[in-house]
Amino acid sequence: MTTRIFGSGIKRREDPRLITGEARYTDDIKLPGVLHMAVVRSPYAHANIVSIDSSAAEAMDGVVAVYTGDDIEGLAGLPTAWLIPDSDLKTPEHPALAKGKARYVGDGVAIVLAGDRYQAQDAADAVVVEYEELPAVIDPEEAAGEGAPLVHDDVEGNIAFRWAPFDKEASDAVFDAADVVVSERILQQRLLPTAMEPRSAMAQYNPATQELTLWCTSQNPHIHRFIISAVTGLNENKVRVIAPEVGGGFGSKIPCYPDEALVSWAAMQLGVPVKWTETRSENYLITIHGRDHVQHVDMAASNDGKILGVRATVYAGMGGYLSTAAPGIPTILHGLLYVGPYTIDSVYCESIGVMTNGTPTDAYRGAGRPEATFLLERMIDNVANKIGMDPAEVRRKNLIPAFEDGYEVAAGLNYDSGDYPTAFEKALGMAGYGDFRQQQKSAAAQGRYLGIGVTAYTEMCGLGPSQVAGAVGFQGGLWESATVRVTPTGKVQALIGASPHGQGSETTLAQIIAEELGFAVDDIEVIHGDTTETPMGWGTYGSRTTPVTGAALAKASQKLKEKAKALAAHLMEASEDDIEYADGSFSVKGSPDQTQSIQDVALMAHLAWNMPEGMDPGFEESQFYDPPNFVFPFGTHIAIVEVDAETGEIELQRYIAVDDCGPQINPEIVAGQIHGGVVQGIAQALCEGVIYDENGQLLTGTMMDYCMPKADMFPNFELGETVTPSPHHPVGVKGVGETGTIASTPTVYNAVLDALAPLGVEQIDMPLSSAKVWQAIQDARS
Repeated sequence: MTTRIFGSGIKRREDPRLITGEARYTDDIKLPGVLHMAVVRSPYAHANIVSIDSSAAEAMDGVVAVYTGDDIEGLAGLPTAWLIPDSDLKTPEHPALAKGKARYVGDGVAIVLAGDRYQAQDAADAVVVEYEELPAVIDPEEAAGEGAPLVHDDVEGNIAFRWAPFDKEASDAVFDAADVVVSERILQQRLLPTAMEPRSAMAQYNPATQELTLWCTSQNPHIHRFIISAVTGLNENKVRVIAPEVGGGFGSKIPCYPDEALVSWAAMQLGVPVKWTETRSENYLITIHGRDHVQHVDMAASNDGKILGVRATVYAGMGGYLSTAAPGIPTILHGLLYVGPYTIDSVYCESIGVMTNGTPTDAYRGAGRPEATFLLERMIDNVANKIGMDPAEVRRKNLIPAFEDGYEVAAGLNYDSGDYPTAFEKALGMAGYGDFRQQQKSAAAQGRYLGIGVTAYTEMCGLGPSQVAGAVGFQGGLWESATVRVTPTGKVQALIGASPHGQGSETTLAQIIAEELGFAVDDIEVIHGDTTETPMGWGTYGSRTTPVTGAALAKASQKLKEKAKALAAHLMEASEDDIEYADGSFSVKGSPDQTQSIQDVALMAHLAWNMPEGMDPGFEESQFYDPPNFVFPFGTHIAIVEVDAETGEIELQRYIAVDDCGPQINPEIVAGQIHGGVVQGIAQALCEGVIYDENGQLLTGTMMDYCMPKADMFPNFELGETVTPSPHHPVGVKGVGETGTIASTPTVYNAVLDALAPLGVEQIDMPLSSAKVWQAIQDARS
């Protein structure tokens, strides 16, 4: 083709409806006769429910019904979708409403249905619940200790699972023989996903047809349909789930929550639509949290800087119940990443999933991979400090050499392709690393404390194949499907099972089709988010939409192009071997004036007046795509900071990111994804963190108390790229949605600790608030 759509930084097609307020979200949907649901939530982190008196609430204006856990016997509990094998997994019941015991602040104990949301909430406040408060435990390491309060009676010692698939004796032997061993206890604090749009759900049930329609804020509506079918008992073909515009998710809209199940059940009971939208305070209380790991990490190395082994014991807080994918995050998505981009021959991970009296945890942008990258990069800096070698040099000595088609690492993964040294050296060059080290020395002589942090990373994304998913206990497939349909008037509809919600995928996926078929991007509509209209798909998460759905669309488009070529040859009375295709037009070799546009061919396929023998009418193709392997994007990030030793304030002066996600379909969208991810990762390093008190009360329950990042915290990000195509992907692309988050937290953390090294500060728990930094300086000085 002479015109390249693939690689063009065209503007996001989604943006006009978003920035003009024309987008339609779940809470915008209005149905006649709708009732509003409010949830009575436990004010205690751990308490027996002694009694519930709803009489006052039932007498209030507008109230139609009040239900408790005892009233919803027909509604099954929420399932856990990742059943890790060989881990002695316990899956305690997760009822839609607590019965007998509440296990975290916000655990639902009753629902109220009323004419408007204010009547419902007022009535919920009038429900009298008598509780017997019990001791609570929040810290996962403490919860796993002897004598800790039991969150579930059937989960002994609060240990939901213990995953340790690697050879401990072999690991211990490596450490016993090593010249150098460094150790650190790392806290990966809880984080709040804080999507711009809180969760919302509305259900409508038709008793005559036994059909349920659920509108909800979902990253994977087809999976929501399956779960709603399972918990309500409705046949799956009678359940329709629609995800309208979804205002961000970051993983928090993957799970099916009790609230979606409850609105569905209530609509079925009452025969009228039922709606629920959480407040921001509810969002912070009940929508899943991320991270919450306590990591005890060791790294073994030689005196010349060769990394010999990594081992860790991880206590991963699960919260009061096991959420949808929670067991897979500190295990499969974490422990298998301990090698990173390095030639490390020995890894060991014991991951312990611990029930606590906190909000359930689940996938938050990166999901296990940021935690793995952080511990690896932090320990490399510790090794460098121990042996007196520059941290960049330690990394350089250990990077895997460039490879194009497969590299098996000690953790068992087979990386697809990578050129880690090139990305690493490019980032060092952009940062002026050597010059900075000289500036750092000069600044120190003047009493200024500058620091630089480097992270080299790789991550697995494009989650699949399904065979691997099954082997590691994931209760679903990881393929995607897509249909590309060309209408008689030459416009394209692309129907996908994935459910984009802010990634710019409507633009990116249209560019893939435009590149393959030659249509204008503006003539391509990407349709998603409705289980009745779209083919089956497993969802948008794990940086998988472009690698997996994009591959399905590319293959469907290629099949369509082959059909078009055969039909064009027939129409022009030429051999198919003589047909050439460029810029959306077919021509005959040697006869450039004899052409058929793909739009003309599409029309003739629909009219079916003159079809080749054996060719069916119509012009659409469908494709299922199950990836043969993960894809492994990679890169190097560098941060430069200055720390004020008198106040503890941190100034982030520069941030450099060199990322390789294969060929970039839309560089502007790639840059946007990197920017957003970097901001979220830096926020974990510097400011964000959930705080509970000793009784399990959430102290960071509003945006006033939970420290969100602000624009003035950040410099202009300096982006670079290398391009290493994935050998097994139809167009070579890899994911990019989570790379910024994965790399940026250790990059900035290590930069701050590098700045503080002359003051004797060696470790600070995140987030690195000015108060914590100042106190660490005082402690080191004393």
